[in-house]
Amino acid sequence: MKVLVGLSGGVDSAATAYLLKKNGFEVIGATMSIWDKNTDFGINPKNKGCFSPHQEQDIAEAKKVAENLDIPYYVLDCSKEYKRIVLENFKTEYLAGRTPNPCVICNSSIKFDALPRTAAANGITFDKFATGHYARIGHDKESGRWQLFRGLEKKRDQSYFLYRLTQEQLSKAVMPLGRYTKKEVRLFAEKAGLDIYDKKDSQDFYSGVINDILHMPPEKGNFVTRDGKILGRHEGIWNYTVGQRRGMGLSAEKPLYVLEIRRETNEVVVGFEEEGGCKGLTAEGISWLSVPKITEEMDLTVKVRSAQDPFKAHIIPQADESLRIDFFTPQKAVAPGQSVVLYDGDMVLGGGFIKETFA
Repeated sequence: MKVLVGLSGGVDSAATAYLLKKNGFEVIGATMSIWDKNTDFGINPKNKGCFSPHQEQDIAEAKKVAENLDIPYYVLDCSKEYKRIVLENFKTEYLAGRTPNPCVICNSSIKFDALPRTAAANGITFDKFATGHYARIGHDKESGRWQLFRGLEKKRDQSYFLYRLTQEQLSKAVMPLGRYTKKEVRLFAEKAGLDIYDKKDSQDFYSGVINDILHMPPEKGNFVTRDGKILGRHEGIWNYTVGQRRGMGLSAEKPLYVLEIRRETNEVVVGFEEEGGCKGLTAEGISWLSVPKITEEMDLTVKVRSAQDPFKAHIIPQADESLRIDFFTPQKAVAPGQSVVLYDGDMVLGGGFIKETFA
């Protein structure tokens, strides 16, 4: 069986290629090029996020991995689709006062779609597409559905970012790292003689100033409290996200947090930590994965951030296909625009985008 492996230049994808070849698969390496050299995004070249000019270094490292493993290697240009889908969504969401998660959009639209599709269009033949995600794939014979599960090492679990994959994408996907710990994965890379076995984990989508990408002129507005008291001025709501504590330049008796962003009035609502809890949310753009659409109320566990443990909540499907989700325990820093992902044990049922929260 031929498996196309998305090589990023990091240890996880390298270990994935090594494990697959060791187990007898015919492995092909490919890196998706997403940085558009002809566009001035105004980004600091020293930025080390996923989206940055240092892509050439990643490609060089991925190529070296392919050479060490003696597998074919290709660089596939996905920059136009990345710009049209991921970056445009990023800009639209921030300018609307929401906090997007570009990794969720990228996985479903670029990494598991544009990349293998571009490979096929370039004459590369393969049966499956593999990534270095810490998640597991299963198949339920009774329902005929492919299912996604959390990785066994829970602190490394990346299933949160994959809930928008389709049944077709999941049926063609391979994620061998879901059964291992990060320590084991580094040992695999070391045994394979790969220099990057101790390479630091990659950072998020972008680690610099958001306006490097948005290119927005200042749009002054007020920092306000819940009761309307003006505490200071800001230069654009896109510089802030719910739960943020630093970077506001405000002084108070205790640390202040961003509680809410009001696009309509151009206000950033701030308050003390104890004011930041919410009891639930509504979610839209629901994507069901391991199960068909849920139409009845039920208790499940959910995550509103990738790094947290799933917590208990009551799910109430709405007539307009959205969901109301009531938390058993109030949660902090729940940001509209981010994703809420639904779990039954370790199984990812689906998820959606947070529309609004309520106290």
